[in-house]
Amino acid sequence: MKCYCLFLIHSNTKLIQQSQKSFNEGSSSSFNCKYGHYMAVKTFLNLTKQPILFQILPIINYVCPSLKTKTNMQFNKINNITGWLVFIVASAVYTLTAEAGGSLWDCGEFVSSCFKLQIPHPPGAPLFVILGRIFIILFGDDPMSAAKAVNMMSAIASAFTILFLFWTITHFARRIINIKTTDTPNSYQVWSIMGAGVVGALAYTFSDSFWYSAVEGEVYALSSFFTAIVFWAILKWENHADEPGADRWIVFIFFMMGLSIGVHLLNLLTIPAIVMVYYFRKRESFNYELIRSWFIKIVSIGGGLAFIAALVGAAAEATDNVPMDGTIGGLMILATIVGVGLLFIIEKWKPAQKAYYGGVYIFFVIGCVITGAVQVGVIQYSIKLAGSFDRWMVNGAGMPFFSGFTLFFVLVAALLWYGLKLASKKAWPYLTLSIWCISFMFIGYSTYLTTMIRSSANPSVDMYNVDNPMSLVGYLGREQYGDFPLLYGQKFTAQPVDLKNTGMRYQKARDKYIEVGQDKKYVYNPEDKMLFPRVWDASDDQYHAYYYSAFLNIPKLKDGTYERAPNQVDNVKFFVGYQVYWMYFRYFMWNFSGKQNDIQGVYTGNVRDGNWITGISFVDNLIYGDQSQLPDSLKNNKANNKLFALPFILGILGFVYHRRKRGDDAFANLLMFFFTGFAIVLYLNQAGNQPRERDYAYVGSFYAFAVWIGLGVMAVISFLEKKMKPAVAASLATFICLLAVPALMAQQEWDDHDRSKKVLARDLARDYLESCAPNAILFTFGDNDTYPLWYAQEVEGIRPDIRVINYSLLGIDWYINEMRYKVNESAPIDVIWSAEQIEGGKRDYALYRPKPNIPEDRYYDLYDLMKNYVGSDDPINMEDRGNGEALSTFPVRKFSVPVDKAQVFANKTVNANDSVVAELRFELPKSSMMKNDMAVLNIIAANKWNRPIYFTNPQVDLGFDEFLRRDGLSHRLVPVQSSKVNTDWMMSKAMNVFAAGNANVKGVYFDEENRRHLNSIRTAYTELAIDLASKGRKDDAKKVLQKVDQLMDEENFPYGMVSRGNMHNRNTLMFLEACYMAEDKGLIEKVAASVGKDLQQQIRYYNSLTGKKAELMEDEKRIAEGYMEGMERMKSVYNPAIQIPGKLMAPRDSSK
Repeated sequence: MKCYCLFLIHSNTKLIQQSQKSFNEGSSSSFNCKYGHYMAVKTFLNLTKQPILFQILPIINYVCPSLKTKTNMQFNKINNITGWLVFIVASAVYTLTAEAGGSLWDCGEFVSSCFKLQIPHPPGAPLFVILGRIFIILFGDDPMSAAKAVNMMSAIASAFTILFLFWTITHFARRIINIKTTDTPNSYQVWSIMGAGVVGALAYTFSDSFWYSAVEGEVYALSSFFTAIVFWAILKWENHADEPGADRWIVFIFFMMGLSIGVHLLNLLTIPAIVMVYYFRKRESFNYELIRSWFIKIVSIGGGLAFIAALVGAAAEATDNVPMDGTIGGLMILATIVGVGLLFIIEKWKPAQKAYYGGVYIFFVIGCVITGAVQVGVIQYSIKLAGSFDRWMVNGAGMPFFSGFTLFFVLVAALLWYGLKLASKKAWPYLTLSIWCISFMFIGYSTYLTTMIRSSANPSVDMYNVDNPMSLVGYLGREQYGDFPLLYGQKFTAQPVDLKNTGMRYQKARDKYIEVGQDKKYVYNPEDKMLFPRVWDASDDQYHAYYYSAFLNIPKLKDGTYERAPNQVDNVKFFVGYQVYWMYFRYFMWNFSGKQNDIQGVYTGNVRDGNWITGISFVDNLIYGDQSQLPDSLKNNKANNKLFALPFILGILGFVYHRRKRGDDAFANLLMFFFTGFAIVLYLNQAGNQPRERDYAYVGSFYAFAVWIGLGVMAVISFLEKKMKPAVAASLATFICLLAVPALMAQQEWDDHDRSKKVLARDLARDYLESCAPNAILFTFGDNDTYPLWYAQEVEGIRPDIRVINYSLLGIDWYINEMRYKVNESAPIDVIWSAEQIEGGKRDYALYRPKPNIPEDRYYDLYDLMKNYVGSDDPINMEDRGNGEALSTFPVRKFSVPVDKAQVFANKTVNANDSVVAELRFELPKSSMMKNDMAVLNIIAANKWNRPIYFTNPQVDLGFDEFLRRDGLSHRLVPVQSSKVNTDWMMSKAMNVFAAGNANVKGVYFDEENRRHLNSIRTAYTELAIDLASKGRKDDAKKVLQKVDQLMDEENFPYGMVSRGNMHNRNTLMFLEACYMAEDKGLIEKVAASVGKDLQQQIRYYNSLTGKKAELMEDEKRIAEGYMEGMERMKSVYNPAIQIPGKLMAPRDSSK
């Protein structure tokens, strides 16, 4: 019998040659068999000098001849097995650290949508919702485990992302050592390849931003999975490109992209990199001259069309007859000239360079064009055309809804079928491939049909009411969020000079689509516009214009104008300093160099909050000041992660090594890195003062860099091979890199990514809801006081009798119309106006315009004013703004709401001993109202005290704040002036109902946003304790204070802690004052020691800063010093032996 074992041993070349010679000289003689065994043993002894993995495999194959395979198949086995082992590690990490329940931000909305197949915010995520529902069913379809199930979907998707990253790295690594897929890598090479894959994949596993998304029920983990699988798939195609049927991988990629549209659009940014891989693999078979000539023809035609568009657009702008911007046509011409010009420059190079770089350039453009075609053509305009078809069929031919929509896609299918027949007949393989790709992308994209189907059922969460094709157009286009300029647009100092129509809006009526008004767009003077506008947002509702002004040192004058307009230098300064450095590079370095803390970095000059660090003292001290002087609350912040820039350095080494060894592959990965990172920066055009950190948007870029971290291992091996034997170099480099990068990252970042015991979002939602009386109306204001409440109601069934109304969404007609229907156990709500009165842009704004015949010093009935004046279409009550637009007006700002005292006592709106006013009088503090302001007033007026009305935030800015009483975490509208706390009601809730998300369990990590909400809970207890102590109920006050102290472990949530604006310590000083008033000496000592230490350390730190650093932190220093003085004043005034004189610090809600 032949000794097959000889061929299954990875040994040096000489031994293999000897054993091969023995095998060939004799087939079954005992001598040959004995010699074969001898050589096998000798080879095994030689292998003991090799890595352990390769010591084991030959033994198995020798003892079990049935396991024999070719060596290349062994590599594939090793590659697959190692990949799945890495997958198991990643799965374990994410499973162990996944959040125990729903998370903050959008997670509550997504889990609610998954649980009942509902409709999340535009542009939706139907595939995510469907898969989430499947996971919920797999986990038992239990409301209590639904959030965990969706979190686990993210964890598993993230682990698969790591698996495909591993295989991507090993693909590039194998090509670096110049081995074709049919060649046999030796044992040292295999070890190098596996080491690169393991280190790179595990580095990304433990990276800050990706880990954050991997353990919560959001779309970004699943989106990363699709990014990973399509990039891996093009590499898989690359391996088999010359085999029959290889192009099925290309079709698979486009199918995956179609599916990914139903999760998130980030996946599309891989297209340029995929096209470049395709070009490099097929370059030898392309006719460059033919491609070049067609490229010039197409670009020239495009330039001609752009010229026509520019002329038409210019005429449109001059006459305002056509909704078109001539500037776009001009920019298209410029792009055409630049595109052809670059090609002609390349034509001047040497023939070899010309063919290579010319092809790279042309296919780069092709990749960008395909990306744009998918984004605009497939995603946007296919649905716009289908919607228009549906409108024509319904309105023009009297057909039922969806008839035109169906007809359009039947025609598309017929056109694709005809294209396939033609391509087959003409033998045009590239056309055939293109059509199949488009077809399967549409199949994947078809998940959006489920959005319209489910919206037709009117679920509780039905964002945008997408029950028809015309609504789907606006839903996918994110119309409710508005648009922003990218290539050419206004400066933030500009004032609009006109408002022009940009297209008719339609809504579904009973049996047809009806016009509901024109979409509008502001017009600006040409001198108020600039190319590539990065400082564009003039609105200040989120302090965007203020941020530009401060960043660029362009002060705002008393008359509301600015000292000067920004120039192009200012524009570039903001782009580089804020958008590129602060909103991308800082996040990049978080992941691969180190992170200072979890406090959101709002201002670029702030050396204390949310910066990237290295962990190398002299470097960090040089950039941010002496880090040893930081307060303990920052030094001990669990998000203070010191990576010593080792992942960054290894990644840079990997990039340089990759570029030197395999420039084509490096360029493809560079495109992946660029388009999923820097290109997103260009597209988002973010204004300053973002509500949260945005690092999750760039994880695709960090994924590409992780590839280079893996390849950096091979660079280290290459260096060490010059100093020692290859086997030792491979083992040593892998071991060192494994410890220095992924192991270090895991050790540093585990504590701030472990959410396995945290349930704050659910408890916060329950606290808000349980603060309300039965059948209440609760107005919310942001993501984190809305989406968790939706989750609590829709999934866990907590207080379904309460109607949660988001203030921001009330500015949209479809959301106001949803108030007219019963939701869960909540009855319909009267909003005064009919659907026709608010449809489209009607009553988006109302202006204060006094009337001579109406006295301004009187209070007017709110219901009558809103129904008969603001809601009137009488031209007398409207203001003509030109261009066919008329705005509603209101003649007074003093309103009244009558109070039926018997009713409010009977339904317990007020307490028995309350002094009830005859009518609720208030004055609007502004001269205009938006639709959401008017909707809130309409609901209050029409309610007539029948249902309890609550607000999560006491600063409503509509004038009735003094009538808001704290009832737990929520604030109830009551006809009682200056009734601050509903004492007995809140005492019962605080002692028996409220929870704080396991903040009392040691070791649970709460980041800044979590801490803000914990402060809201603590502040509610504080105000209750102050109220109790003021009424002489000091024992009850002590119980309340001790209860909240027990709810929140000080290690998890210290009393003294650095925060933006020192709001944390401000709230703690209120708590300390409550302790003084309640005469709780134990808590006084505990709290005073903690906050006093932190304030002293803050002041010491600020004093250690010099120059610009000290100047930028001057406000924070001043606040800390003021609070220290307040503590001393509090200590001197409050003495348990004397009568308590009153409060030194007025209570204030910490959530503002």
